[in-house]
Amino acid sequence: MPEPRESRAGQPPTLRDVAERAEVSAMTASRVLRNDPRVLPATRDRVRAAAAALGYRPNEVARSLRLGRGTGLVGLVVTNLANPFYSRLALGVDSVVAADGLKTVIGNTGQDLDGERDLVADLVARRVDGIIAVPAGSDHRHLAAAADGGVPVVLASRPPEGFDADCVLVDDFGGAREATARLLSRGHRRIGFLGSPPAVHTGTERLRGYTAAHADAGLPADASLVRQGQTEPAAAEHAATQLLALPDPPTALFCSNNRNTIGAFRAVRATGTDTALAGFDDFELADALGLPLTLVDYDSDELGRTAGRLLVERIRERRGEDERQTEGVAAYRRVVMPTGLVEYGS
Repeated sequence: MPEPRESRAGQPPTLRDVAERAEVSAMTASRVLRNDPRVLPATRDRVRAAAAALGYRPNEVARSLRLGRGTGLVGLVVTNLANPFYSRLALGVDSVVAADGLKTVIGNTGQDLDGERDLVADLVARRVDGIIAVPAGSDHRHLAAAADGGVPVVLASRPPEGFDADCVLVDDFGGAREATARLLSRGHRRIGFLGSPPAVHTGTERLRGYTAAHADAGLPADASLVRQGQTEPAAAEHAATQLLALPDPPTALFCSNNRNTIGAFRAVRATGTDTALAGFDDFELADALGLPLTLVDYDSDELGRTAGRLLVERIRERRGEDERQTEGVAAYRRVVMPTGLVEYGS
């Protein structure tokens, strides 16, 4: 019996190795592994035993490409895997695409635009069936290039800039406006703002909502109480500590995401003040922090599921499996997730 390729060259066994071990042709071995009912039971058992003995696994990606079906992979590009929001987003995406036989590949950019460009280029080179992206900034030319190259692209949490694509957004402006208005209704007149980098759409919209709530109340928003650029709790804690050390410190803080809220909580605890907190994104253990906390809540899992559904529809459309479109490409969709407030503490 011929020696299997794996032991000869240290390479994974091939279909030819399986065929040689089972003493059949490569075509017969392929038919068995594709569950062709025309193969005799004895031959089928012999081929499957040979495949099991060699540890052979079919290269489904190569096979799909030969059949013109793509790789069966979708890329999910996010900015910060340490943020629980992205894990919920990923679970939502995967629950939808997996039902369509697709697998999710997650890439983290760390808010670095150059890293995002490289990651998107790599996903395109690997011939993914589609990409869901949370862009790091407002330069989306690399995503536009991917879409122009025939790769369906869906954006999550940020709208497309300079090109057309489906997107799923959160009501960032409305949620921030409502949470800030809640603080103002409780008598707070100096409210600090802790936010994401100015280039991030969500941070910009949430700052706009914070400012609008002040205008609604007939109050100016004090620019000296605004701190932007924090992406991790440590930086947010430092920024909050600075605000709380002002001669006339804010009596409340609004935080544009959960990372800033956690940092602000640490600063409030460390300084021993009774500063009120409000923030965007609910998070685990928020109810156990032991201080009044108002959070803007929305269904991040559903955001991911919606992005996944939009992408699957585009992939089917590209394969010619979606007959709903009437003239060319179906209209691009923009879905906005609603928000609500949750209250913790007294």
